Amino acid sequence: MESTTRQFKDNARGALADAQLQDALKKLGQGFPLKRLQAAARLPEFEDLRDQAREIKNHVLDNLDFYLEAFEDKVTETGGQVHWCADADAARAKIAEICHAAGAKTVTKSKSMIGEEIAINEHLEAEGIRPVETDLGEYIIQLRKEPPSHIIAPAIHLSMGQVEETFRESHHDLDPARPLDEPRKLLEEARNKLRQEFLEADVGLTGANMLIAETGSNVLVTNEGNADLTYALPRVHIVIASIEKVVPTLEDATTILRVLARSATGQEMAVYNTFCTGPRRPGDADGPEEYHVVLLDNGRSKLIGSEFHEMLRCIRCGSCLNHCPVYRSVGGHAYGWVYSGPMGAVLIPGLIGLDEAGHLPNASTLCGRCESVCPMRIPLPRMLRAWRQKQFESKRTGAAARWALGAWAALARRPRIYRWAMGLGVALLGSLGRRRGRFRWLPLAGGWTGGRDLPAPQGDTFIAQWHKGARGDASGEWLRNNRP
Repeated sequence: MESTTRQFKDNARGALADAQLQDALKKLGQGFPLKRLQAAARLPEFEDLRDQAREIKNHVLDNLDFYLEAFEDKVTETGGQVHWCADADAARAKIAEICHAAGAKTVTKSKSMIGEEIAINEHLEAEGIRPVETDLGEYIIQLRKEPPSHIIAPAIHLSMGQVEETFRESHHDLDPARPLDEPRKLLEEARNKLRQEFLEADVGLTGANMLIAETGSNVLVTNEGNADLTYALPRVHIVIASIEKVVPTLEDATTILRVLARSATGQEMAVYNTFCTGPRRPGDADGPEEYHVVLLDNGRSKLIGSEFHEMLRCIRCGSCLNHCPVYRSVGGHAYGWVYSGPMGAVLIPGLIGLDEAGHLPNASTLCGRCESVCPMRIPLPRMLRAWRQKQFESKRTGAAARWALGAWAALARRPRIYRWAMGLGVALLGSLGRRRGRFRWLPLAGGWTGGRDLPAPQGDTFIAQWHKGARGDASGEWLRNNRP
């Protein structure tokens, strides 16, 4: 997928002006976050499970080479093949090679962010092979020739009316007068169109929520069952997964599954949790004749041991997107590449570089909600600050931003001048804003006041209140007693 991350600011402005998108994003804020909160509350051990899941992934990342080799040994033992691919080009070439060897004309595909990352659909089409998305959301955006806007709900930016319009424009062989005014009717039409594709596909291509070193299995988690048909019906099954998806044992996989669905959609478990192990064995009722796993690095190994090492714990639940005030304002397409939200703002610069994705680490308020809801406890705000620091040190930030930070640093190194300047500023703004209690506009604050009023300061600065407390002032006493 071609990146437009350089245009993040323009993309965001367009998203903010899109009334239909804004309506869809409001519904997102009212859905997944509430369901996650309720699901976590129903499970007393949820926080302990988060700790266990984090430690499982930490252990894997510290021993990644061992578990990847163990996984390969088990896949080979069960009759499958593992293909190691350093980058997107190698992965695309290997998948096309397997498809050509199978004489494939059609490939059914379940939702895979790695597939999006390497733009496999476009590559297969260029090779004369027709890819067919089978996840409902992915199927819709494939018809619209759009990228996904969310890692678990790729068509969340669309209204039901837009989906109806897409189906009417794409399904030319169906009755134009057919009713498509209900979600169930849209679902039934997609199901009917895809059913024959499942039966006729030569190759099935899936992602993997996890790879299990103990058994050589890949884990597929869906709510539609399309991944099961994608792997079980075609003669050849190709799994594409990034190297950090491996876990040691079946028990470890089930631990992570217990936090995955609760964090993603607020379900106790996804509807379908499927463990695929090798090709069909004698006596099996279904399953592929060939089983291939394409393991992709694509920049991940260089993150190991760096300040972004913990990003590789991510299980792609989407919880950080669902709770992020920036994502919920601009949506996923504004980020300009496969991933979005806080996890995307950390991961994308690591995969395609700061020169290309320099705006993304700054697309955050650093409010910390992402870390507080992450099932793997990934310190996303800290890593966003680390990317910002790298930008500053390599002089990738603009002159105005560097000047402002330099001026603030000069003040901060001189405590007396800093306190005097802050006190003067608070007193002046407090006096000017006393009547209304807020400002509709302020010089150099247009980024804030363009969307909301700025509250006028009330009382002394925090530092002044703190020092008053040392002399027995009640407000300062409260500050001292309630400090972190």
